[in-house]
Amino acid sequence: QVQLVESGGGLVQPGGSLRLSCAASGSIFMLDVVGWYRRAPGKQRELVATVSSSGGTNYAGSVKGRFTISRDNAKNTVYLQMNNLQPEDTAVYSCNADGLLGTRRYFDSWGQGTQVTVSS
Repeated sequence: QVQLVESGGGLVQPGGSLRLSCAASGSIFMLDVVGWYRRAPGKQRELVATVSSSGGTNYAGSVKGRFTISRDNAKNTVYLQMNNLQPEDTAVYSCNADGLLGTRRYFDSWGQGTQVTVSS
């Protein structure tokens, strides 16, 4: 079993910043691709950014240049630095990770999510 715990959400004014964290724990042999997703009220979940085990990154067009995803492999933690936040960034942000367990079986897990609200 792999547990993903997100933190760092909250209320911020437009133009402000937040840093989200996604900490993975459990019997992890290898943490592969980790992604941040978000779901705004009344909308479908969308990909925000991903980072591979080698550090390669991918961003949704709407956040490119404002958000930065990074990872600390020693801590099995992935971060999402969000700058210049706008009201349309308001959503529940969740992380997803896949990789291999200590048993070398594949896993794909989701966290519970953290609320980000951008409002004046």
